[in-house]
Amino acid sequence: MTSAEWDRVKGRLRDEVGDAAYRSWLRPITVRDTGDGSVRLALPTRFMRDWVASHYGERIRALWGAENPDVRTVELVVDAGGAAPAPAPAPHGAPPVMEPPARPAPQAAFALCEVDEIGAPLDPRFTFANFVVGKPNEFAYAAAQRIAEADRVPFNPLFLYSGVGLGKTHLMHAIAWHIREHNPSRRVLYLSAEKFMYRFIRALRDQNTMVFKEQFRSVDVLMIDDVQFIAGKDATQEEFFHTFNSLVDQGRQIVISADKSPSDLEGLEERLRSRLNCGLVADIHPTTYELRLGILQQKAEQMGALVPPKVLEFLAHKISTNVRELEGALNRVAAHAQLVGRAITLESTQEVLHDLLKASDRRISIEEIQKRVAEYFNIKLAEMSSARRSRQVARPRQVAMYLAKQLTSRSLPEIGRKFGGRDHTTVMHAVKKVEELRDIDQNFAEDVELLRRMLQG
Repeated sequence: MTSAEWDRVKGRLRDEVGDAAYRSWLRPITVRDTGDGSVRLALPTRFMRDWVASHYGERIRALWGAENPDVRTVELVVDAGGAAPAPAPAPHGAPPVMEPPARPAPQAAFALCEVDEIGAPLDPRFTFANFVVGKPNEFAYAAAQRIAEADRVPFNPLFLYSGVGLGKTHLMHAIAWHIREHNPSRRVLYLSAEKFMYRFIRALRDQNTMVFKEQFRSVDVLMIDDVQFIAGKDATQEEFFHTFNSLVDQGRQIVISADKSPSDLEGLEERLRSRLNCGLVADIHPTTYELRLGILQQKAEQMGALVPPKVLEFLAHKISTNVRELEGALNRVAAHAQLVGRAITLESTQEVLHDLLKASDRRISIEEIQKRVAEYFNIKLAEMSSARRSRQVARPRQVAMYLAKQLTSRSLPEIGRKFGGRDHTTVMHAVKKVEELRDIDQNFAEDVELLRRMLQG
């Protein structure tokens, strides 16, 4: 393996990437050593090493392999002195300059995928094959599958939102698994918004924000879960906004999830909210009985547990808001039966889940809230959905909307529909108004608190 081979490889690279990219990233590379089917190349900084590894590493290995079939691996190392010019000779009579010994340089094989180091692990259970599709989630499922299968970006970003435990994270993991299996050359990075923020803070503290930027802006698919976490965090939003723009400009895919739609997320900068709204926004609605029953049937089959249909139907009826809670209940029932050596029955299910079922029975409906508030303020129940705006009617209606937001898992648009088809912004205004009045009016605050206790008791 000679320097002539490297000269020919560099020539091919220069033709492919152009003079500007070649001068910036490839010309500083020097051959450190060769032998035993491997080549080690040196660059003066870690940042340059990381950039070349992620953008040109595989191509360098392929081109050198074409020049010399004996070359099987190419590694990149950091060597601050590797590309530096030789020092000028000291003036006559001057003492020689003693250079400090070089510290061992960290090495990075081109095959190393740093995405796995900075991202969150993927759950092997969360695949498209294990996702039960029903009317509440069919649109989000179809959008996620389209993203996973598309060679080009179909819409950017894909924004998934729903309440807790309805499948957002499952679909994001499913997209990542599908791409890794069918197109492993694409770099997919999945992590929570919280982890994104912590990594950004650490980069600021360690003064290596350039490395942070390149790590996140060089991926093919960026997936950020629970983006509502960065609401109100201005510096993180600023960095996320620029990362978002950079990836979109490069034609890279972005997938985001949250507990509310972009329009309903409070504490976001308007420019970021606008960006999040510019792609495809998919809502995952609360589960239906049929969908919950299908999820339980699939879960029981995967577990190999003999669960009577009546037990599955009972659970699908009683646990209606959270799929994770539903699956957790089935796990408890199956584990209890296995440990005590008894068959699963409806009676044993009720016994094992008595605490969970009791909590489920206490869950409050919007209709119940409307009825109790109307009685308390002595107005007709129909006024909750009427168009009347007099203070005598509007204030109790706002209280009912506020309590619906606090005591149920329903989204703002769902709450608005229950109050005569009102817009979600009306609900947001009602919640804000009640919170303001509670702070300045002690009697009003006591009324709201008493209603809350009556409903929860």
